[in-house]
Amino acid sequence: MTSTQTKPVKLIPANAQNRYEVSRTDLPVHCPMPGMSRWNSHPRVFLALEETGEARCPYCGAMYVLKRGS
Repeated sequence: MTSTQTKPVKLIPANAQNRYEVSRTDLPVHCPMPGMSRWNSHPRVFLALEETGEARCPYCGAMYVLKRGS
């Protein structure tokens, strides 16, 4: 591998799940999440789930839930 080549990164398919559990260390949460391929997804949107413990993405409908005890 030469210095101009980079190691391939395995991306998470965007919008592949309907529900994602996140921890407080993941805050602030946005959809799509880091590591998701964005070329076939929607614009990034930040989700406020600190007060209720959950939030739904207005674009794809994915539910983000704060893990208990995190």
